[in-house]
Amino acid sequence: MKTIDTLVEDIYELFNPKTKVELKEEDLNAFAKSVVSSVASALAGREDKRNLRLSMIGQPNRKVWYEVTGGKKQDLEPQTLIKFLYGDILEQLLVLLVKASGHTVEDAQKEVVVNGVVGHQDAVVDGVLVDFKSASDYGFKKFKEGTVAEDDPFGYVAQLSAYAAANKTNKAGWLAINKTTGELSYCPLHAMDFIDSESRVDEVKKLATQKEPPPRCYDAIPDGKSGNMRLAIGCSYCDFKLDCWKDSNNGRGLRTFNYSTGKKSFVKVAYEPNVPEILDEQV
Repeated sequence: MKTIDTLVEDIYELFNPKTKVELKEEDLNAFAKSVVSSVASALAGREDKRNLRLSMIGQPNRKVWYEVTGGKKQDLEPQTLIKFLYGDILEQLLVLLVKASGHTVEDAQKEVVVNGVVGHQDAVVDGVLVDFKSASDYGFKKFKEGTVAEDDPFGYVAQLSAYAAANKTNKAGWLAINKTTGELSYCPLHAMDFIDSESRVDEVKKLATQKEPPPRCYDAIPDGKSGNMRLAIGCSYCDFKLDCWKDSNNGRGLRTFNYSTGKKSFVKVAYEPNVPEILDEQV
């Protein structure tokens, strides 16, 4: 019986021209159905869910508060939504490749509950709880080097810890794919890095009852020596940055400028950048 230790090399072997691959019709149909569902959901627009879910317990407190209390989300750009879509499709492809490589896949999308909060795990592979992730070059490096627990802005550790607690297991990890290169990596989550998910769920449930938001997740950072202050990376990718920083720039809100390297949002503009400002737009 195969074990998760050889998962990546066994998937790579599928693409060896000398390897005879026999795909089960039921596995292909499941993959096709999941891809169709992802595309349909993406084109129908994001569902604005406001219920507390296990997938969000690793997020910073203020972001969780906005999520569950109805904070105003910004509109995402089409290219960002397309990026999310092909990330979803890649993760579904991983499931198919795991099955095709002869490893066992059980309890896919099983509903799990921790202290009354619901989540849906990805799957159990060879007896190990596994989350499938697609990642950029930068994000993939953390899976490859096993440093996710040290730098985890998306709350992956808390999410997987909660699923593991619900399954009463200490065997868990991520199977990640680099969206740019196609490289794969399996990264185990060591038991010493698990969080106390039950306590975190209780903490997050209390956040949802607060009338005022917790302190901001990240401080603004200096933009060189100009005197301008810009959003930290964690804020720049947040759905709620416009609402969260609406008091910035003396009540004007965030000001965003279009640099050659991309958009940059400021909470304080002491020196007017010599590039176009983006006005009247969800930035």
